[in-house]
Amino acid sequence: MPFDGMLLNRVVNQLKDYEGAKIGKIQCLSDEEVLFYLHKPQMGSARLALSAHSNTCRLYLCSSQKEPLPNPSPFVMMLRKRISQGYITEIEQMGYDRLVRFHISASNELSDRVEYDLYAEMMGKYANLVLVDSASNTIIDCLKRIPVFENSKRLLHPGAKYTLPEKPERYDPLHPGPLNLEKSLVSQIEGFSPTLSWEFLFRMQNGQPYEQIMQELESSTHLYKYDKEFHCLQLTHLKQSETAWPLMEGLEKLFEADEVKKRIALQCGDVFKAVDREIKKLSRKLPRLQESLAESQDFDRYRQYGDVLFANLYLDKQPVLQLPSFEEEGVMLTIPIDMRYSLKDNANLFYKKYHKFKRSIEILNEQIEECCNQLEYFETLREQLNYCSADDVLEIRQELADRHFIRFKQGSARQKRKKMPNIVEIHMGDATTIYAGKNNLQNQFITWNLAHRGDLWFHVKDYHGSHVVLRSENPTENEIRFAASLAAWFSKGRNSSSVPIDYTKISNLKKVPKKGPGFVTMKSYQTIYIDPDAHKLEAAIKTKHVDENEVF
Repeated sequence: MPFDGMLLNRVVNQLKDYEGAKIGKIQCLSDEEVLFYLHKPQMGSARLALSAHSNTCRLYLCSSQKEPLPNPSPFVMMLRKRISQGYITEIEQMGYDRLVRFHISASNELSDRVEYDLYAEMMGKYANLVLVDSASNTIIDCLKRIPVFENSKRLLHPGAKYTLPEKPERYDPLHPGPLNLEKSLVSQIEGFSPTLSWEFLFRMQNGQPYEQIMQELESSTHLYKYDKEFHCLQLTHLKQSETAWPLMEGLEKLFEADEVKKRIALQCGDVFKAVDREIKKLSRKLPRLQESLAESQDFDRYRQYGDVLFANLYLDKQPVLQLPSFEEEGVMLTIPIDMRYSLKDNANLFYKKYHKFKRSIEILNEQIEECCNQLEYFETLREQLNYCSADDVLEIRQELADRHFIRFKQGSARQKRKKMPNIVEIHMGDATTIYAGKNNLQNQFITWNLAHRGDLWFHVKDYHGSHVVLRSENPTENEIRFAASLAAWFSKGRNSSSVPIDYTKISNLKKVPKKGPGFVTMKSYQTIYIDPDAHKLEAAIKTKHVDENEVF
């Protein structure tokens, strides 16, 4: 993977500034990601994330607040006990391998100083975090325990002696020997990945000296992202456009969207399962109800069968009788006969069916309407889950629990209710504020509790989406277009062009009876067509502010 030893070397070089930092809180972001709160008087506070995901393993300083798991893993609980309130005295990369050692000095229960080594092994599918007692070199615990039957050469298990991974003999990247440019540099130079090897070979074949390329790599403080690759050295051999970020910021943003989805699935997997389960159940139920209704619509046919049979009780029983209809001249009725009963009993059975189907029409229509409403409600939730944050999903979970679609597990803490939902609030100039909801609870709050009668209300046309409210005394065209863009962004049409957005005043809205929260009707409205700009909208949501003169 592109996160190789040379990229890790640049990361460790920046982390060196935090040698001597005190470890505060230790949080569990996922089953394979740990967050350390660090504090150093000269540097201030920082958050160090160590990810041991097989596809996204890396370590970086994160700037944004991340939502931890409510129940930390046993490994994180052990780290809290052993090294919380300790000091990181040294941060060292083992050669140019994808392995970093954090030497930590902490106190035990008796206030005696104890030395630990936390090894962060950033080795793809073998990525791991291992805490080792420095004095005895004994493993205290691992994030991923590797027993002897899985790897006979290297045991990673509490109580075992810690050994570094085996590595082949290769050149030091700063002092390489004679290189074979016909072969990959991965097998010749330590710390090189295939991506970096191709870049070096491409540049060297075009006349750039190895030392100059290495000097550029060592002085880099940025991360360059391409379609499927990234590195702290510009990858000119790809011949693609690049996105450049400061190194730590880039490592945080690199897999941010995927990791948010993983964290949400980990914390709120029951919400996704419940919504999908209900959609599947209702999708099967609706055709059966419609089929029953179609059968019931022909209820008068059974009355005719009964009338004709009572007039012909003298006939011999047969599996099927062909008899003339009393109501339609020249029409013959084909009447199926149940041979277990007499013709009189068959006629009474047909009358029972007639009364049953006649009564069922009204009931079936009600059930179909309720089923359609429920299906629309859960499809709305499913769409909202595509762009919700972890906090938003927790609100959806509470909504489903209140409606008895989810039951909290025994022993788990119920989600604490917030006085105000986690809505999106963006200021556009001094006198204009835009509010947006990302789930039914937030939509309900914005539309019926927060908005004033004169505020403008926006919603995507013919899709499930967010309620957006624009509060401004004299809304300008630019303000209306931004609010409409926000409504398009938080909807199924976020990746489309010319998305139709309906907007009207709050006073024109009315709740829909017998439907779930968030459903409204409009007396009158206008429609605007919008092409949502992802970069502008994401920046506005993050900063909670947008320039009133910016065009959308």
